[in-house]
Amino acid sequence: MKRLFTSESVTEGHPDKLCDYISDSILDAYLEQDPYSRVACETVAGKGQILVTGEITSKADIDIEKIVRKTIAEIGFDNSQTDIDYKTCNVLLNISKQSSDIALGVDKSLEQKSGLKEESEGAGDQGMMFGFATDETETFMPMPIFLAHKLAKRLADVRKEKIIDYIRPDGKVQVTVEYEKDKPKRIDTIVVSTQHLETVDLDKLKKDIKEKVINPILPNELLDEYTKYYINPTGRFVIGGPLGDSGLTGRKIIVDTYGGYSRHGGGAFSGKDPTKVDRSAAYMARFIAKNIVANGFARKCEIQLSYAIGVAQPVSIYVDTFGTGKIPESDIVKIIKNKFNLTPKGIIETLNLRTPIYKKTTNYGHFGKNDLSWEKIIKLV
Repeated sequence: MKRLFTSESVTEGHPDKLCDYISDSILDAYLEQDPYSRVACETVAGKGQILVTGEITSKADIDIEKIVRKTIAEIGFDNSQTDIDYKTCNVLLNISKQSSDIALGVDKSLEQKSGLKEESEGAGDQGMMFGFATDETETFMPMPIFLAHKLAKRLADVRKEKIIDYIRPDGKVQVTVEYEKDKPKRIDTIVVSTQHLETVDLDKLKKDIKEKVINPILPNELLDEYTKYYINPTGRFVIGGPLGDSGLTGRKIIVDTYGGYSRHGGGAFSGKDPTKVDRSAAYMARFIAKNIVANGFARKCEIQLSYAIGVAQPVSIYVDTFGTGKIPESDIVKIIKNKFNLTPKGIIETLNLRTPIYKKTTNYGHFGKNDLSWEKIIKLV
């Protein structure tokens, strides 16, 4: 049976990703000075204005406004007439300390209060987190999001390297892959929309994007005469960034994870320190799922972890191998319990999450990058 599946990715100049990048830049700055900083930092971007809000408890002394302007400049926004200017935009701050009620459960878990002293930290929130892996790409990511991220990154690279010197930071891509018997067969549709200077000819833009962005990235064996290309299908994309659309931290959770191919628990990542299991447990779930597949126990694997606020141990562990498992899923659960410490403290220590690594995660997916600790392949048995 043939079926089509589509995933999208966005460049770092997309207004939501601008906000994610600011929030993670602030988080990294705090962790660099104080690894035990508690950060829940969100950013809102609108016309000529950035608002940073949230709860931060830390010994670090950080100039947040300076970080905001530096981050906007890194992305390449410098024109208030078409997007936002890092030099002149208004930066507003609304920061308070972490709620003492939340800190109660994080500082001392329910297990520790009950006399189990080894369980020293509770989860920073309740919720469920999913991790996923498949053997259909070398990064153990689904093919549609794997290709979409590569295209989006290439779109940013050709701008920064001035290979195409008339495009601006905002951009989106979308890739539709045709599957046959549950395996990627061909690319059916490619969509690329990029912000550009007003003076550019649309035909030239379409030609340049096809030749310099799409062709160097997508594998020829997956393209054919029936592959459809939509490049700036509206015909004009001059106004972009926060001027074209408001931005908000945490609004690109499907781009950040598996492109819709796997389930999502609903929690966003950027701007959150690792005591927030929304982020850290999602990283651990990916770590486990990837290693289940890499160790040959299944060709495809989805893991769910769930937590209660203030409780160290997960409430539940769920495994689905979609009929591809080489051993029973109940045995995989036993391997997980024996091999992995799933408390917040255990996750943080296993994945070394108190270090300022989070800016590296913000763009082009939090998963599938081999230099991140949760992407490491280990021997499970």
